[in-house]
Amino acid sequence: MKAGIKNILQSLRIYHPLQTAFRKFIFAFKRAQYRMLFSVYKGSGFECNVCGSFYSKFVDDFPLKENRNAIEINKVIAGYGENILCPHCLSNSRERLVIAMLCARFDISKKRILHLSPEKYIFDILKDKAIVTTADLHPGFYKSTDKNIKEENATALSFENESFDLVIANHIMEHIPDDEKAMKEIYRVLKPGGDLIMQVPYSETISNTIEALSINNPEKQSALFGQRDHVRIYSLQNYIKRLQLAGFIVDLIPYNSLKEYYKYAIQKEESFLMIRKPN
Repeated sequence: MKAGIKNILQSLRIYHPLQTAFRKFIFAFKRAQYRMLFSVYKGSGFECNVCGSFYSKFVDDFPLKENRNAIEINKVIAGYGENILCPHCLSNSRERLVIAMLCARFDISKKRILHLSPEKYIFDILKDKAIVTTADLHPGFYKSTDKNIKEENATALSFENESFDLVIANHIMEHIPDDEKAMKEIYRVLKPGGDLIMQVPYSETISNTIEALSINNPEKQSALFGQRDHVRIYSLQNYIKRLQLAGFIVDLIPYNSLKEYYKYAIQKEESFLMIRKPN
């Protein structure tokens, strides 16, 4: 029934606008709620590097019941836990980590950047400093972030070879069955010496990546991978190996070397991957 309604709305070209309006309403409601509830914590402690607010406590965000088992058993670092959401702007920990790294360790001034599945707060940092192209397989969901977003499949990008200085594809590879092809495509469109920011949920306790590439069952995907639209849980070392096989140079910055960014309430235990195409 739900699929039928979705198909009708898509045929009328109103599915994505309705979804976007609904998401905006939920976001605004949650933001107003948390600003009120967390006003007692305002004034010191964590600093949001998106909106500049200070709170002694951020909003905790734990996985839904149907996702929890896979995440907890496999000890997946996936953006859940304590102090995840800024009470003022609802930026999340994974956005704040990328923004911290962009501001401190990347030169983005006037660079050509491809931002896949663009997160609004990251895009807002980029748009006034760089030449940014945004893209997604379902661009209708991101029109409110960038009205000029392009429709692109990460496994078959339409861009010329060596088009971009930096590609940002934050938390998308766990959704893509043919991640090897997507990695090679991103490698192709990056300039020699270009950088890639491509964090993913990962585990350091599993010996190899858990995946089921042909799965199309949201309930089973929640049970296996911790989210209804994921197709894998990466082993951290296996993820690095896949990137290296695609041609990238990968340097791991462990969480305990990111202490200068703890003040931004970044995800606990999340390491950052510096990924680069060789010159």
